[in-house]
Amino acid sequence: QIHLVESGGGSVQAGGSLRLSCAASGYNVIYYCMGWFRQAPGKEREGVASIDNDGTTTYADSVKGRFTISKDKAKNTLSLQMNSLKPEDTAMYFCAAVGDGTCRMKYKYWGQGTQVTVSS
Repeated sequence: QIHLVESGGGSVQAGGSLRLSCAASGYNVIYYCMGWFRQAPGKEREGVASIDNDGTTTYADSVKGRFTISKDKAKNTLSLQMNSLKPEDTAMYFCAAVGDGTCRMKYKYWGQGTQVTVSS
């Protein structure tokens, strides 16, 4: 069984930084595609960043140059370093995992989310 648990959310002023973590448990899940998504009130969920089996990273245009996704395979942890935060980054952030494939496949596993609030 694969479980994903996010942490690191909170409230910060615009321009500040936060680092989200996702503790992953389950057979080899950290070796496959994982990503971060977010959903703001009244808006659809959107992809923020992903990291594929070979380490290739992809970012939404809105976060390029500000956010960095990374994996620590030894610690089974996915991270999202968020810098230069803007009020429009305010959302619930979710960790997700494909489980056994590349980022061309559907995300099958989701965490419960961690709230990020950025004030102006």
